[in-house]
Amino acid sequence: MALYPEIEPYDHGLLDVGDGNLVHWETCGNPHGKPALVLHGGPGSGCTPYFRRLFDPAVYRIVLLDQRGCGRSTPHASVYDTDMSVNTTAHLIADLELLRRHLGIGRWLVWGVSWGSVLGLRYAQTHPAAVSELVLTGVATGSNPEVALLTRGLGQIFPQAFERFVGELPEDERDGNLAAAYNRLIESPDPEVRGRAARAWTDWETAAIPAAPRSVPRFEDPRFRMAFARTVTHYFGNDHFMGEGNDEGVVLRDAHLLKDIPGTLVQGSLDLGNLLGTVWRLHHAWPGSELVIVDDVGHNAGAPDMAEALVAATDTYARR
Repeated sequence: MALYPEIEPYDHGLLDVGDGNLVHWETCGNPHGKPALVLHGGPGSGCTPYFRRLFDPAVYRIVLLDQRGCGRSTPHASVYDTDMSVNTTAHLIADLELLRRHLGIGRWLVWGVSWGSVLGLRYAQTHPAAVSELVLTGVATGSNPEVALLTRGLGQIFPQAFERFVGELPEDERDGNLAAAYNRLIESPDPEVRGRAARAWTDWETAAIPAAPRSVPRFEDPRFRMAFARTVTHYFGNDHFMGEGNDEGVVLRDAHLLKDIPGTLVQGSLDLGNLLGTVWRLHHAWPGSELVIVDDVGHNAGAPDMAEALVAATDTYARR
């Protein structure tokens, strides 16, 4: 695997972003290097040390943060009384701008995985002057058809797991927005109901992994599992807070706003998000983008061939 060696942060902190939220950030690599921002997936999964190794530490000033409600940020979404109304796409974008100014960065490369690709794309569309390049993997755009595919459409491919997934819901909730229905269970005042719903949600996500390794070890941590399931269903059940037009796809609609930003889309050939052709459509709507397909890999930024392609992309932009 063509990863750079393990490194530790040279600086870190908690940034007060308002609404009672403190967002954890860290910086690694070269303090005077090319700035690069890492956006994790989920939403709600938090960053891991693996992401640091996708950048040349001699060239890049690597910035990682845990988005609101997850990782080392506080308050944590696993805590019942955490206010989720102040955890939206607009809030997260504002946090990125606050962090950029806090660190004294003018422009930065934005790297994102899965939900992080959605956030990175929308951030670049709304703040293009702050983004030098984009490197995205497990690409999604946060449209309502994508959510429908991941929650209901894949039931045709994994019918046994889907039957268990839907079976956890009250009968009158099984025909509508499944993410919103699960979110209502996870917001229940009854801790048993919340815990069972979070487990059922993550069991479904695990069952719908098409390629090895077909497991997510962090889902076995009750704190992580609750925060993850609560945050994902909060976003999935509310149109990713994109506003009107998300039935067609707000990010795809506004792809022309990326025309002056170079970008690389690194996608696994077995990523089930490909079933809607989203990454292909995004690539063709974004003139400055390159699409790299990695064979025999699913929705997994940690696969060896995927890591090689991601490092190749960051190495290319290191020379710009």
